[in-house]
Amino acid sequence: MICVREKMSSLRINGQPNSGKSHVTFHVTPVSEEEHELNNRVPSRPTPELKFELDDEGDTLSNHNSITALLSSKFRDIQKRLKQYGIESPRFRKRLVSKWESLNYDVCENVLYIKEQEKYKSKKWVTLRWLSKWLVMFSIGIMTALLAATIHFVVEKLAHLKFDLIKHYFDDCAKNNCLYQPALMWMGINLVITVAGAALVTFLQPMAAGSGIPYIKSYLNGVKIPGLLTFRAFVAKTLGVVMSILGGLACGKEGPMAHSGSIIAAGLGRGRINFCNGKSISFYSAFRNDHEIRDFMAGGAASGVSSAFGAPIGGTLFSLEEAASFWNQDLTWRVFFSSMVACFATNFLISAINGDPTKLTDPGLVRFNAFKFDLKFDLIEIPVFIFMAVIGGLSGALFVVMNYKLTVFRKRYLNKNWIKIIEAGLVAMVSAAVAFGLMVGINDCTDKAPFDSHAVTAAVYCTDKKHNSLSTLFLTTPEGCLKALLHDPFESHGPVSLVAFVLIFFLLGVWTYGLSVSSGVFIPSLAIGAAWGRLVGIGVAHLMPENPNLGVNSSLIKQLDVGKFALIGAACQLGGILRTTISLTVIIVECTDDISFGLPIMIVLMISKWVGDFITTGLYDMNVEVMGIPTLPFECPPLCDDLRASDVMSHPLATFKTKEKVENIYRMLKEETFCGFPVIEDDPMAPGKGKLKGLILRNQLLVLLKKKIFCPEGQVPPRNITIKDFRDFYPVYLKVSEIDLSDEEKSYVMDLKPYYNPSPYTVEQKFSLPRVFNLFRGLGLRHLIVTDEKNMPMGMVTRKDLAKFRVGSKRGLVKIEQLKIEDK
Repeated sequence: MICVREKMSSLRINGQPNSGKSHVTFHVTPVSEEEHELNNRVPSRPTPELKFELDDEGDTLSNHNSITALLSSKFRDIQKRLKQYGIESPRFRKRLVSKWESLNYDVCENVLYIKEQEKYKSKKWVTLRWLSKWLVMFSIGIMTALLAATIHFVVEKLAHLKFDLIKHYFDDCAKNNCLYQPALMWMGINLVITVAGAALVTFLQPMAAGSGIPYIKSYLNGVKIPGLLTFRAFVAKTLGVVMSILGGLACGKEGPMAHSGSIIAAGLGRGRINFCNGKSISFYSAFRNDHEIRDFMAGGAASGVSSAFGAPIGGTLFSLEEAASFWNQDLTWRVFFSSMVACFATNFLISAINGDPTKLTDPGLVRFNAFKFDLKFDLIEIPVFIFMAVIGGLSGALFVVMNYKLTVFRKRYLNKNWIKIIEAGLVAMVSAAVAFGLMVGINDCTDKAPFDSHAVTAAVYCTDKKHNSLSTLFLTTPEGCLKALLHDPFESHGPVSLVAFVLIFFLLGVWTYGLSVSSGVFIPSLAIGAAWGRLVGIGVAHLMPENPNLGVNSSLIKQLDVGKFALIGAACQLGGILRTTISLTVIIVECTDDISFGLPIMIVLMISKWVGDFITTGLYDMNVEVMGIPTLPFECPPLCDDLRASDVMSHPLATFKTKEKVENIYRMLKEETFCGFPVIEDDPMAPGKGKLKGLILRNQLLVLLKKKIFCPEGQVPPRNITIKDFRDFYPVYLKVSEIDLSDEEKSYVMDLKPYYNPSPYTVEQKFSLPRVFNLFRGLGLRHLIVTDEKNMPMGMVTRKDLAKFRVGSKRGLVKIEQLKIEDK
C-alpha cells in the first residue's frame, strides 16, 4: 500500500508572504496493510482541500487569478441551480405524491348492501331513483345559472364604475399635467381588491386558487382531492373570481365557473351542505357515494362551461374530452340536459337583468357575438390558417414552459401565505402600471366608434373627438377586451398598439396564472390570440388588392377579414395552451352562431395541439404533473407488454382475519397507510396466510370502531349498523386519532363478515400490465388484489402502482421510466 503525502515549504513568515519562491514537493511513503485498515476503520476529521495553481516557474498565481477562479466556481454553482428548473430535473414533473388517494367507484356488495337493495326492488323505488337523478341534474343547471348571472351582474356593474372613474381622471389630468393621479388611483384600486381576494382564497380555502379545472380533471379521473368540493371552497371561488377581475388581473371567470358548478353538483348530489365547525344541513343520503357524485360532478362541470359560453353541446363535450374518465350513454343525456338547463336559465336571467327577459339574446357570460357578415373562407386562406396554427402551437408551448418555471419557483420560494398575497398585489399593481404606461406612451388615436356602445374610452392626448385605441382594451374587463379585438372596426387598432398589447398581455397572463387567487385562463388566451390574429388580418387586408366590382364597401370587407383572422388567432392560441380540440371547436362555433366556419377552426385547433404536444404537455396536464397527482391516461403506456402484475404490485400485504381482535385492527390502522385490507380465512396452522375471503376498506373499519361494533368473543354486538351509518360520514372520513378505545375494548373481537366485500376484483400474478391497466381504468377500481394459484393474496395493485409508469423519449429513443413516489 502506498500513501502520497504532500510537503510544502512555508508560504508565510510572521503573517507576511514568503519572498522566496515556493515549491511543492511530494513524498511517497509506504503504508502497511494494518495501518491502512486502521485508517479506514477509524473515521478521521476531514481535512480541508487545498488547491494550488502554479505558474510555469512553479510560483503560485496572482490574487487576480484566484478571484477569477472563485467567480468561476460561483458561476458554476449558479448554473447548477438554474438547471434545477430545467427539464433534466425530475423533482416536479417526474414524481407522484403519496398523499393523493383514489376514490371508491366500486360498489361494496356486502351483506348490508344486499339487505338495503331488497327494499328497492319495486317499480316505485326504481322510478323514484331514476327521477331523482334527473331532478338533481335540473337543479344543478338552475343553480349554476343563478350563480353565473349574479357574477356577471356584479362584475359588469362594478367594473364599469371603476373604469368610468379612471377615465374621468385620465381626461382631466391629460390637460392639467397630473397624470400621476389616475395612475396611482388605478394601481391603488387594483391593489386593495386583489389583496382582499388573495387573502380570501389563501386563508379560507387554498383549493379555490386558479381555475380549478386541473383538480376537477383529477377528481373525475378517480383521485380524491380534499377540500375541493367544500362550502368554503365555493365561497372563496365565487367571491375570489369577482375580486380577481375587478382587481385588473389578466384572468377570466369561465374556468372558475366549471369548478363552481362542480361544487354545486357535489353538494346537491350528497344532499348535505357542510359548514364550518362540523355543522351541516342534511336533506337526503341516497347518492352519498363516489360513483354517483362523480356523475353529478360531470354535469356540474358541463353546466359551468355552458353557462359561461352559452354552449351546451360544447360543455358536454368538455366534460367528456377534458374531464371525465368514465362515460356511458345515460350519463351523456343527463349531462347534456343539465347543460341545456344552465344555458337557457342563464340566457333568461341575463336578458332580464338587461331589461328584456323574453328577448333571450345572452345565453352565456362570454359571447363572441355574431359578425356583421357570415364567416366564409376561401381555400387560398387555408395555408395562412395553418401558418397561424403553427404560431399558436409554438406560443402556447412557450406559455406552458414559462408558467412551469414560474410554478416551480413559487413552490420553492413563495410558499408562505403572506408572500402569496404580496405577489398577487404586486401583479395587480404592475398590470395597472403597464396599461397606464402603454396608453400614455403609445399615442394611437382613432375616431372609430367601438363595437360595444357602452365601452369606456379615454382620450389621453388625443384631440378632435378621438380616443386612445388602447383604452378600449385596458379600460374594460377581459371579456370586453376580447370582443373589442374581434369586432372593432378595421382602423380601430394600429399594428404598434397590437404588438405591444400581445407582448405585455402574454407576460401578464403567464405571471397571473398560478397566483393564489381565483382565476381562469380561457379569456386571456383568447385575447392574446385575437390580438396577434388581428395583426395577421391587417397584413392580409393590405396585401389583397381592392376590387371595385364586388359591389361591397372595401372597408367592410377589411373589417370582416380582420375579425375572421382574430377569431382564428384566438382559437390557435387557446388550442396551443389547453390542447383540447373537439370541445373547443364546438364552443367557439356556438359562441359565434356560425357553423360554416367550423372546419377551419377544427383544422387550426388540431394543428396547434400537435405542434404544442411536440414540445410540452398542455397547461392543465402540466399543473397535474407538478402537483404529483396520480392520474391515469386513457390507454396503457406502450412497451409494457412484458411486465406482469407481480412486477407492479405492492407487497407484502397487511391482512385481517374474518374475526379479528380490536387491538390488532386499531394498531394496524395507526401503523399502516393502506386504504384497503384483504380479509383471509382463519387458519391457526398458518398465521398471516390463508385463502382470500374479501376486501374491507379503511373508512369502513374506522366507522365500525367509532360505532363500537364489537364485543367479547362468543357474544353478539350490542347494536346493529346500517348503510346509512356509513353514509353519514361521507365524504369527510374519520381519522384514527378521533377514536378512543379503552384497554378492555381493545381485547374485544370484531366480526368483519357482514361488512367486507366478499367478491373483490382479483387477478393472478402472470396477468400482463396492459390487461391490468384496462381492467383498472375501465372499471374505475381502487384496489386490485393479486393472488396465486391457491387464491391466496400475494399483493395489491393500486392507482399509484400504475401511474408511476410513463413513456419517456431522449435522443430519439423511447423508454419506460418509473416515477418516484414522494411523501409530501
